[in-house]
Amino acid sequence: MFPSSNDLTSTVLILGAGPAGLVLANILQAAGVESIVLERRSRVQVQRRARAGFLAPDSVAILRAHGLAAGLDARGHTHDRCEFRSPTGCVALHYSELGSGRVHTVYPQQALVTDLIEEYLRRGGTLRFSTTVERIHGIHTDRPTVAARDQTGRKLRFTGRYLAGCDGARGVARTAVPARSAAYDHGITWLALLAQAPPTGDSIIYGVHEAGFAGHMPRTADVTRYYLQCDPATDPDQWSEQRIWTELNRRLSASGTPALVTGPIIERSLVRLRSQILDTLQAGRLFLVGDAATSISPSAAKGANLAIAGAQLLAEGLIDAVRNADETALQQYSAHHRPRIRRAQEFSHWMIDLLHPPACDEPERTYRRELQQARLHNLASSRAHQDMFADSYVGI
Repeated sequence: MFPSSNDLTSTVLILGAGPAGLVLANILQAAGVESIVLERRSRVQVQRRARAGFLAPDSVAILRAHGLAAGLDARGHTHDRCEFRSPTGCVALHYSELGSGRVHTVYPQQALVTDLIEEYLRRGGTLRFSTTVERIHGIHTDRPTVAARDQTGRKLRFTGRYLAGCDGARGVARTAVPARSAAYDHGITWLALLAQAPPTGDSIIYGVHEAGFAGHMPRTADVTRYYLQCDPATDPDQWSEQRIWTELNRRLSASGTPALVTGPIIERSLVRLRSQILDTLQAGRLFLVGDAATSISPSAAKGANLAIAGAQLLAEGLIDAVRNADETALQQYSAHHRPRIRRAQEFSHWMIDLLHPPACDEPERTYRRELQQARLHNLASSRAHQDMFADSYVGI
């Protein structure tokens, strides 16, 4: 039950119930640090939102260390293979046999979020769904506040000692931090698709094709995520299922590879590839985590993993501040997390250049196409390149 007053108080106010906010909330709750999580969407919407599903070993280790991995240990599965297909052939890499030999764990993000919600509530946490944060006040005071409204329009006021902004790239928290931004629009749009169809084999498949990128990402035994590079002005609903499967098969084929296993398209949306790095992730007592801390393209599956790593790092600082009245680690949060963000961004950008053809009107198109072929050749023929790729691909 919630207090009847419209003014609620907690030690930490967490804006956003995605992986970042929920991992942070669970770690704090287990350590005896009280928190309230505010989420603008309903619980049903949050738990049905299909997002990334590839967890790095470091992310899995964090979840296990904090008792948050029961679901992924029971229903997730390891993954260690990816293919780069192009008209010139297929490059297959078993990255468990390369570099440090680490692998991904595939576990749909909506399943992980459901687990995290249930565990946080079981631990006695307070989670307010359908609560829209409108303003943040007093981040440079010892009692910052959040003004919000519930689904009925009723005004609410929350007060805490610290604020964690986990509400995404367009959330209120990011606008409250006066950070300088290094941003880049890659000029690339994907048609993101979820198919009620088994994966075609157990591999991630990247289609490197002159018509545009295509991607095949196994999720479960009967659901597969696909991506198709498309015109930015595309209306997703105007693509028929026949057109989608025809184009996917064209871009994801190589000599000797089987046709894709087809099925109904159950979800479609557009993803614009944009990247952003902030020069600070904190201001006063407000700290940014997850997508609020950095915008990164999904080309290398780094977003959720950065969110989990950042949540643990911030949790450690907050616990030390609350338990020991020592804010040293907390004040170093941004300095410690930003190098990890930069590394992830650099590899993501490398993947974007590898996977996408140069724009038709680009003057250096022919030259960049040659570089793209050189990268594929290096992955096919050089163990040093393969080891470097494997460690960057699976690491954060």
